[in-house]
Amino acid sequence: MVDVASTGMNHRPATGSQRSAWAKLSTSSGWLGFWYMVPAAGILILFLAYPLFLGVWMSFTDTRIGRPGEFVGLENYEWLQDDTVFWLSVFNTLLYTVVASGAKFVIGLYLALLMNHHLPFRSLIRALVLIPFIVPTVLSAIAFWWIFDSQYSIISWSLMKMGLITENINFLGDPNLARACVIFANIWRGVPFIAITLLAGLQTVSPSLYEAATLDGATRWQLFRYVTYPLLTPIIAIVMTFSVLFTFTDFQLIWAMTRGGPVNSTHLMATLSYQRAILSGHLGEGAAIATAMIPFLLAAIMFSWFGLQQRKWQHGGSND
Repeated sequence: MVDVASTGMNHRPATGSQRSAWAKLSTSSGWLGFWYMVPAAGILILFLAYPLFLGVWMSFTDTRIGRPGEFVGLENYEWLQDDTVFWLSVFNTLLYTVVASGAKFVIGLYLALLMNHHLPFRSLIRALVLIPFIVPTVLSAIAFWWIFDSQYSIISWSLMKMGLITENINFLGDPNLARACVIFANIWRGVPFIAITLLAGLQTVSPSLYEAATLDGATRWQLFRYVTYPLLTPIIAIVMTFSVLFTFTDFQLIWAMTRGGPVNSTHLMATLSYQRAILSGHLGEGAAIATAMIPFLLAAIMFSWFGLQQRKWQHGGSND
């Protein structure tokens, strides 16, 4: 009889603890999600992270179109400190973002509350509300460019026919009027996104909450203040974060309507960065302007992030 012990054939099957680390990773349910995320992470790194870091690095160089450039440290940022056009673009960007985002929120919330009621042709109304958002930005900008044109403006024509003015209004030739025009155009385009998103949030609020509050004698304002608003606050935080980010980085609408004019009165940081980097060829300077936008964007994201962590944002109460 053959001695099994002497032939070395008495090996036991490998236990779970004896398996290789790779086998654990390949079979672990927790790591399975990681492997599915790898392709998406690669795309984000390639098309988002890499251009971001490249732009930040370029802001520390004197790179120009057709010339690699050399490292110059903070020279581009020091130069921007004394650049009046840059600070004007910062002011325009903040004004544009605050006014447009605030107006879009107020109008969008009102439309959402209105469409949440049982209105006739409600589906048609919702579809019509979406039209400004689905129309390409450039087409919207060209339409507004014609509406506010100094010679063929329908607004000036109507006011002249009514005898309210005697000559055409130079909407896009006056700095303050030009700012108001581009803000109005942005509000027109952005309201549908906020309205439809908030409407989706309103659809999740249980009608029984309103019925109970009504039985307790709550008025319409109290229903909104103590029922609708607290339950809608997390969605408001998210949608307003996206609204602020989209508005702050707006480029197409401004560039198609005014090119940053007149006399730089509508230049945003995004349009000024494009002008300095691409049209003027100073890539390092343009990258510095674009990099200067990052702190503002991070502030908006962090405000939403920390707000969503607070129970009082989510439930309308204190953090007890």
